[in-house]
Amino acid sequence: MDTRVADLARRLEETGYLADEELATVLFLSLEMARPLLLEGEPGTGKTALAEAIAQALDRPLIRLQCYEGIDATQALYDWDFPRQILHLRALEALSGSAKGDVEEAEKSLYDERFLLARPVLAALQQSPAVLLIDEVDRADDEFEAFLLEVLSTFQVTIPELGTVQAATPPTVVLTSNRTRELHDALKRRCLYHWIDHPGLEREVAIVRSRAPEVSATLARQVVDVVQQLRAGTDLLKPPGVAETLDWARALQHLGTTDLDVETAARTLGALVKYRDDAERVRAALDRMLSR
Repeated sequence: MDTRVADLARRLEETGYLADEELATVLFLSLEMARPLLLEGEPGTGKTALAEAIAQALDRPLIRLQCYEGIDATQALYDWDFPRQILHLRALEALSGSAKGDVEEAEKSLYDERFLLARPVLAALQQSPAVLLIDEVDRADDEFEAFLLEVLSTFQVTIPELGTVQAATPPTVVLTSNRTRELHDALKRRCLYHWIDHPGLEREVAIVRSRAPEVSATLARQVVDVVQQLRAGTDLLKPPGVAETLDWARALQHLGTTDLDVETAARTLGALVKYRDDAERVRAALDRMLSR
């Protein structure tokens, strides 16, 4: 492993995030080339957690834009603080007359930076260097993708009333997608890409020991072994991700569990699976999985 990549992996590990060589390499290149990093993978595989770890490792603010169906540029860029503008206008009216010049000046003063509400994308440009997390971009529509492509190409936006805002240093941009739909090639070309899969047994045990050190090594391995079996051989509506593995391990630790048994596992499944049908399937398979 390149020493610079190894150093980045070590810094991430200090935050509790264990990145393999491939992920650490593409992240290093993203930082060096000032290119956005697009992370795809199943929910719960650590995509959002990586952005949080990057911000912590680089000591930069993390600014998050949560995408959703119907989001548009306004929610991502800026808005005007309308109530404060009205109060300002009333104060001006109380202090001055109604001459034409006064009206024009009043109108201009309404669009001052103090009344500007910076949304995540604009805030990331203003606060650069920062880490901009564009989470679950696959939930947005085509128009919003086109908007993101334009912003990520120039790292600047134009506010008609104030002018152009350009980042002095391009923010570190991480986009995540659960692949509920395919993203357009134009956006993908703008980014470096990495697919984050569920970790193998040993890596997931290491993740639990790193993120939840209070959980014993024995319990961590038992929990991860069950989770790995669920992903591989049980037809669940939503297989548990690493986030659920950590939740389950911590829940068991809070109960004082030192050795996982069928009864305790069945009582704590609410931390691991979130659908009734999935819980029933897991309960039916626990005896077999824990007897291995």
